[in-house]
Amino acid sequence: MESAGAYGAGRAGSTSFDPVAFFTHPRTVVRLLSWVFSMVVFSCIVNEGYINIGSERLLCVFNNNNDACNYGITVGVASFLGSICFLLLDVYFPSMSSVKDRRRAVLLDLVFSGLASFLWFVGFCFLANQWQATTPEELPLAQGSDAARATIAFCFFSILTWAVLTLSALRRYLSGANMTLFTWQHMDHAHGSARATPYPIANGATIVTTNPYQAPPFTETLDPQKLTQQPRRMTPAF
Repeated sequence: MESAGAYGAGRAGSTSFDPVAFFTHPRTVVRLLSWVFSMVVFSCIVNEGYINIGSERLLCVFNNNNDACNYGITVGVASFLGSICFLLLDVYFPSMSSVKDRRRAVLLDLVFSGLASFLWFVGFCFLANQWQATTPEELPLAQGSDAARATIAFCFFSILTWAVLTLSALRRYLSGANMTLFTWQHMDHAHGSARATPYPIANGATIVTTNPYQAPPFTETLDPQKLTQQPRRMTPAF
């Protein structure tokens, strides 16, 4: 899927979309894993992350701290939606004809992946700390304990996958920053690489011009007999 071109893709329209190559690409595989992990996190919290102990109020299994559950759901949903958007962007990316649009797409991927990796790291530390502070009295019959452990585990896995996506986007950006010069260098070369083309003129003289499409300037044809003819001396008449 990677080819020579700006920001890790070939020229627009040079290749058709290959589903097999796309879904077997390492970046797509990691992005799909991030999508699955985020879905597991917020699904575990929504389904089994709240318990009801003798009241109508639902309490979070993470030390009865609703902020912990809300944080996990928010980051999970944002990463879930972000993974879908960037999957669609990866499909559309090779057809982008503008180098500036490709640069913006890669920068957006880099910023979002780096931010998601940081948020998952914070979420892992936060949820692990709250789960460690949870007492058995707060969870009678260990309600929601499996969901809480699964949430923490997949938060850790999400850190790894989004960190890999961040490095991949950084690599694409650094390589693309060098590859974008090929377009402008090609254009400059086309305009500035006109070779000097000699134009023959009568009697062996030549005129050199730097523009091959420009007509030769007006020149005067020189007669070699005039150049070699010696001037005659005038004799005075008496």
